[in-house]
Amino acid sequence: MKTTPFKYTTLSDQDLELNLNLTVVGISNVLPGTIYPPKLGHPSRYWFNSEKGRILQEYQIIYVTEGYGVFQNSFKTYRVTPGSMIVLLPGEWHRYRPLKSTGWKTHYIGFNGEMTNLLLKRIFFTPENPIQNIGLNSEILDYFNKIYNLTMNEKPGYHQICVGLLIAYISQIIALLKYKEFEGTDIENKIRKATFLLNERVYQEVDAVKLAKELNMGYSYFRKMFTKYTGLPPVQYHLQLRIRSAEILLTSTNKTIKEIAYELGFESAFYFSRIFKEKVQISPAEYRKRNSV
Repeated sequence: MKTTPFKYTTLSDQDLELNLNLTVVGISNVLPGTIYPPKLGHPSRYWFNSEKGRILQEYQIIYVTEGYGVFQNSFKTYRVTPGSMIVLLPGEWHRYRPLKSTGWKTHYIGFNGEMTNLLLKRIFFTPENPIQNIGLNSEILDYFNKIYNLTMNEKPGYHQICVGLLIAYISQIIALLKYKEFEGTDIENKIRKATFLLNERVYQEVDAVKLAKELNMGYSYFRKMFTKYTGLPPVQYHLQLRIRSAEILLTSTNKTIKEIAYELGFESAFYFSRIFKEKVQISPAEYRKRNSV
């Protein structure tokens, strides 16, 4: 019996308790000259007429690895090429098709749940900008293939594993797009130098305004681009480095908390302990007690 190259998931009550749920995963291989969309037994809520389009009530990520096509939403029509990634947003009208002369191959994943908003809020896709060209990336395909194979085999617990892989899949997309934005630019070199300097100066207070000046940048622009590149403002990035160093010193040395505080450039043991507890949720003394061998 011929099997379909996709699967819509059947989720248990336990699966639905997760904040992120896989709904469908599939591969579409449309040969040149083929009528599109093909009738392959999709549920009615997913089926669409290429003239009328459709509206989904979930997210889908479509990764095009071969061929060319067009994608249209309520804003405009976009060209689709190998390496294009399309994100379909719930409630947004759309339609898409491959060119008859080339066909296309796509890998698609559908999902929903409360966590999707948190994940995709950080991704570089909007209704006005639903497509990014991330290129042909083996890591993206590797995550997809793992999710695809697990879903097709449907062994016990597969959905929980797929959710973890889906988070990694989306995170990899975010990382690729961040790198693409900065790749080979002068600002990337300056931010990388800034992170190097902050790591070098982990044992002292750092003035981010002076650091920006050292890099021949205005502070506001430096802070904005540093945050975009690393996910943290420079002061918070440096503070995390210091807290991480404190954790190492607490568990690998017999130095007192006061000695560690001053070694890391904090103005007092009291201030260090307050900041440490804010970031780690427990005091330095409790951290040492819990993590000492």
